[in-house]
Amino acid sequence: MAAKAIPSQRQGNNNKQTTTQEVECTPATPDKSPLKKRKPSCEPTLKSADLFEVTTTAARKDICSLMTTLSNLLRERAVADTSQIKELEGILVGAANVESHLKEKKEYLRQTLSVISDKLQG
Repeated sequence: MAAKAIPSQRQGNNNKQTTTQEVECTPATPDKSPLKKRKPSCEPTLKSADLFEVTTTAARKDICSLMTTLSNLLRERAVADTSQIKELEGILVGAANVESHLKEKKEYLRQTLSVISDKLQG
């Protein structure tokens, strides 16, 4: 990422441009700042680039792990759903058989009642 150049606030460097990182690292009053409290330079180092790579690699591994876990959960859920669908289809077939049996029994009872009624009237 390129740093935005802004005019320098230091004396003697009015014609030069400094980066935002340099401005952020320089104290507002450089003459009053003690030397022992000075921070190391803010320039990007190889360590920070390596840290970024390590962080992105770890994040990538975590995302892959989460995606694998999600995939496994969805697969297990699909297997469970298929099992439940088969079970419900079996129940539906059983209910259809019971319904058919009850209709036949109802018709048989109707015919029997008709025969009994005819005998009583006759």
